[in-house]
Amino acid sequence: MTLVLAVVVLTLALPWAAAPAALRLAALLPPREACVALTGAAALLAGGTVSALIGLFHTPFLASLERIPLAQAAAEWPATVPVAAVAGAVLACQTVLVLRRWYEHRSLLARGWAATGDAVPDGDLLVVPGSKAEAFALPGWRRRSGRIVVTAGMLRALGPAEREVLLGHERAHLAGRHHLLSVTAYLSAAVHPALRPLHRALDFHLERWADETAASLVGDRRLAASAIARAALAGAAHDEGDGRRGPLLSVSTGPVPQRVQALLRPARVRPRTRGTRAALAGLATAVAVSALLGLVLAYWLHEYVELAAEGVRAR
Repeated sequence: MTLVLAVVVLTLALPWAAAPAALRLAALLPPREACVALTGAAALLAGGTVSALIGLFHTPFLASLERIPLAQAAAEWPATVPVAAVAGAVLACQTVLVLRRWYEHRSLLARGWAATGDAVPDGDLLVVPGSKAEAFALPGWRRRSGRIVVTAGMLRALGPAEREVLLGHERAHLAGRHHLLSVTAYLSAAVHPALRPLHRALDFHLERWADETAASLVGDRRLAASAIARAALAGAAHDEGDGRRGPLLSVSTGPVPQRVQALLRPARVRPRTRGTRAALAGLATAVAVSALLGLVLAYWLHEYVELAAEGVRAR
């Protein structure tokens, strides 16, 4: 069973190596491809971690299916019960964290929709009265389709062309269902601490994706950069630090200076550099190894139970 423990350790440690590769790859890719890479890596690595823990936690249960007494299973592998107990405790903590994050996400949506009670609808746009400058994409909630929420203060802070950039940015979030990608990475980060940087990086690249969509819509990258910078400054001037918006995707989310600088450069196309290929190969290898280790772990646990069962029957 020493090999089984080694496989478990590798499976749980692999995200620490895969996450930097995913971040490196995302930095080299256009925003859309970067978002797909980060979300996929977060989900697959979280799934591999949970699968390994479930396999360890179910070892005593598998033994009971073979009619092996728990004492006999512990005699064959003394670490059976302690390892299963630790795996169960970790799974319980992960479940609590994931449910807590899901509850926070749903509560945030509820508060966001509640804040639009006095908004003036205009198609997919909800204009909220007030001097505070704010704008964000509000996903669908309880049979209500997604809407763009913009305060009157934000509209006054921008010129007509800049408003078009703002609305194009937020519409890109809704059309691309970016909130689903963000929530996936947000929940995955609760499973393994190594995945937390992936969620932060994903939110930045989602904003970059929406930035590029808005720039393509207006056909002027410099105008898009100016509008995003002005909207962020207007929002910062009225920021009360109440945290109400939280992780809802907004035009002023993330490191705005880097986003503005990216828009002032030509649009990035998919690179074919050696660094990109190396990062992609590293990430693909890490994810493939994670899946392979999960299969190997499942096979070895099955073989362990079968051998223990044969030992019991032989006696």
